[in-house]
Amino acid sequence: MNTDQLTANGTALLRITLGIAAIAHGLLKVLVFTLPGTAGFFESLGLPGFLAYVTAFVEIVGGLALIAGFQTRLVSLAMVPILLGAMWAHSGNGWVFSNQGGGWEYPLFWAVVLVVQAMLGSGALAVDDMQTRKSSANV
Repeated sequence: MNTDQLTANGTALLRITLGIAAIAHGLLKVLVFTLPGTAGFFESLGLPGFLAYVTAFVEIVGGLALIAGFQTRLVSLAMVPILLGAMWAHSGNGWVFSNQGGGWEYPLFWAVVLVVQAMLGSGALAVDDMQTRKSSANV
């Protein structure tokens, strides 16, 4: 494999991993904590409860889009505010995410990685890549 192939494959691995993690977090809000329970937690933080529904939707749909490699740059950037909100929500618990209530370093790390993904693009095995190849073949 050459450097371009390694970069494309590594970018795809990052994208797919982010997508799986996002879906897992979204489904946790739906299936374990329930959306009304998550909304109650958001309200206990002083946030509007409807943001729980928006957050779960963005995590699940955004995760699926990342796995597919669909609009990767846009989706990655759209997910950053969710992680910055999580960082804020955990800010009183200290730095380390293993602290009681979870610290803020994991959401910060995830937000930075999403920005990196947006900078890298989709990589290999992506719907975006197939659309690009189809467009350039028609030129």
